[in-house]
Amino acid sequence: MTTQSTSANSDTLPQGTRIGRTALRVGDLEEMSQFYRDVVGLSVLRTADTTSVLGVDDTPLLVLEGTEDTLQRHRSAAGLYHNAFRVPSRAALGDALARIRDQWQLGGASDHWVSEALYLTDPEGNSIEIYRDYPREDWPIADDGRVRISTEPLDLASIKSAATGGNQAPSGTDVGHVHLEVSSLDAFRGFYVDTLGFEVQTTVPAASFVSAGGYHHHIGANTWNHRSKPVGGRGLSWFEVVLPETEALDVIRERISDSQYTVTARDNGIAVTGPDEIEVRFQG
Repeated sequence: MTTQSTSANSDTLPQGTRIGRTALRVGDLEEMSQFYRDVVGLSVLRTADTTSVLGVDDTPLLVLEGTEDTLQRHRSAAGLYHNAFRVPSRAALGDALARIRDQWQLGGASDHWVSEALYLTDPEGNSIEIYRDYPREDWPIADDGRVRISTEPLDLASIKSAATGGNQAPSGTDVGHVHLEVSSLDAFRGFYVDTLGFEVQTTVPAASFVSAGGYHHHIGANTWNHRSKPVGGRGLSWFEVVLPETEALDVIRERISDSQYTVTARDNGIAVTGPDEIEVRFQG
């Protein structure tokens, strides 16, 4: 598969672009911190009165923002479909399965041809995927060079047999992708593909999956539940895209400045509020 390198004239994001942190607005900070520590396996890195930061080793992956807003996410509101934590091995996925079965409830499991995935829901209704990728050379590629993704039954017995008894997500765990519920796939592609420079990898009925550098997907979006309102209430607050070099951040800043969206400066990067009022932050 061919990928394009970063340049001021490139229309696509560079190899090495990845998802950084995601942030959730939560009602019960203590309960949610405990869940992501004990079930997902993240470590609590920092806490404050209204914030908890969790991650692996010294790398933050999840920011929980305590809110006094008692409103649950409206059933018509856009936002998070699931937050996807990627583990580095099948053994780590087996350990995650054991933690889920011991302390929580497994919601589903799938073989996506490019990955093996477990699904669950946190105490406040946010969906989670924990997955491991197959070796990249084994991903099925369509004639047009795009990665093919499917949903097939997952052999949970083989995942269980790979477990080693680990009670924490190991080094190398990261946020592999985020999957959004949006009100319009045309608006999603207009922003994430035409403005930001992600590339479409796979489309299925009422869903689109985009990535940088040929990954199977960094961001997914669907309209399966017919969301019609902007993000609001508890749930997704923002997510972060990490760029491999400062030059790429400059290119993104210029692209957004030439669009209908407004760039906001932040420490070590920028932020923009895109379609459905979902905030995306960039670091380079």
